[in-house]
Amino acid sequence: MLSADDPLPLTPQRVLVAGVSGSGKTTLSGRIARLWGLRHVEIDGLFHGADWTPRPEFLADVRAFAGEERWVTEWQYTSKGTDEILPPRAHLAVWLDYPYRVVRSRLLRRTIGRSVLRTRLWNDNVERPIWRTFRGSPEENILAWQTATLGKWAERMPVVAAEFPHLVIVRLRHPREAERWLRAQAEASGASIAPPKRRSRER
Repeated sequence: MLSADDPLPLTPQRVLVAGVSGSGKTTLSGRIARLWGLRHVEIDGLFHGADWTPRPEFLADVRAFAGEERWVTEWQYTSKGTDEILPPRAHLAVWLDYPYRVVRSRLLRRTIGRSVLRTRLWNDNVERPIWRTFRGSPEENILAWQTATLGKWAERMPVVAAEFPHLVIVRLRHPREAERWLRAQAEASGASIAPPKRRSRER
């Protein structure tokens, strides 16, 4: 497993971005896409249909883009079957293993902002009202979901590394490390990186 300062052994063409809800997977995926000229597939947009119902075509759509040569996407919906499709094809997994205070504050800011502004998301969905967002089961309460899944990737990554030895894994422990890593990749490839935008739509 590589750190922010370790050079990559290859220029990846297919990238997964892992992390708990609120870590900034979608934002980083977009920046990686611009850095290496990859297609960014926002996987939430494939999963969520109208009224937040799962799309029956989800896995078929995942298989379709995974068969392409160049892409980056968020590593999500592992319990829905994406682990059988995405890791075997990916070259690189970027793991955002940020402190709790960072991911919690990001998730609060994102969720409240979407709810208040009634931001249109995938397939014309909008965030639930705040009083509903912060109540109910983890499937309905995004804060409870984040809490329940905080240790997911720390438990999974050793298994992933053993199961997919071809997959290069980079562990970034703070947003500052992510910025440093992006700068290093840009310098290595002669590209430029855009500043982060205040926009993230991953769940």
